[in-house]
Amino acid sequence: MTLALVVLLAACGQTAPAAPTTAPAASPAAANPTTPAESPTTDATTPAESPTAAAEPTAVPSGATIRIGSKHFTEAILVAEMYALMLEENGFTVERKFSLGATAIAHEALVGGDIDLYPEYTSTGLQVVLKQPALPDEAAIMAALRKGYEEQFQVTWLNPSPFNNTNVFAMTKAKAEELGVTTFSDLVPLSGELRLGGPPEFPEREDNKAILAMYGFDPKFSGDNYVQLDSGSLRYEALTRGDVDVVVAFGTDGQIAGLGLTVLQDDKNAYPIYQIAPVIRQDALNANPQIAEILNTMAPVLTSEIMAGLNWQVDGPEKKEISVVAREFLVSQGLIK
Repeated sequence: MTLALVVLLAACGQTAPAAPTTAPAASPAAANPTTPAESPTTDATTPAESPTAAAEPTAVPSGATIRIGSKHFTEAILVAEMYALMLEENGFTVERKFSLGATAIAHEALVGGDIDLYPEYTSTGLQVVLKQPALPDEAAIMAALRKGYEEQFQVTWLNPSPFNNTNVFAMTKAKAEELGVTTFSDLVPLSGELRLGGPPEFPEREDNKAILAMYGFDPKFSGDNYVQLDSGSLRYEALTRGDVDVVVAFGTDGQIAGLGLTVLQDDKNAYPIYQIAPVIRQDALNANPQIAEILNTMAPVLTSEIMAGLNWQVDGPEKKEISVVAREFLVSQGLIK
């Protein structure tokens, strides 16, 4: 069976018969900001060689162009740029349509045919797009995503990277110590008075509403006292200036370590795992099945620690260009030249 057919079968949710002489694919290690997670689900598209081994895909049809989108924050654009560089290294022409907006906008662009793929987070896809309940197991999440996206949107998910960019609340160390706050539950009695800063969509998302209700946060925390700060950089600038007391943060934000912030513990483990993976239109994958091999080769190298460091290169004092950070990293991993 050819490699292209194996990739295509895997992308469509089918299992190809394993050749008896072929070594099993290596499972990339999963990462979690607090505890190590189980290895993400692998399928027939996972390369059997070292994660840093360059892919050897079949030839790209002359003139093949792939349109890659992204959401509108550093990590999403950075990962999308890595996807673009990987495909360009392997002969594709890439049209970049980055910083489209929040989940609904990026998803609509994909389903509507304006883009061919973009990086999405697993539990966001499950809860926000498919409107299914959270699942604690990575394998179950991926199975539900592939089934739901393929049936409803003719879109599929490639392999996720192991890093976990779950939602957290962060405060300056001084403010957290002043209030004696270390957990979400500690924050609840103060939530009617504190100012929370975060992205515009945070109060509207059903997953966030459910978790705030589970803990018993005051409605003002995500209502009258909520400060919409679209950019991650603006959010952290507002926090350090004292314009807000708490920010909605994400597990791999570079500012957490870079600014020495205190991350509050989700003591009820309410938020699920948020890994990132390419979501791709099936017609684009059918026409170019080697895309799965190329991007799955890159997936295992993006751990939580590495992703946070890359984000900080962009958002920290160096203020490096996303394109530079993405290229330098991929070159260092031997994935592009």
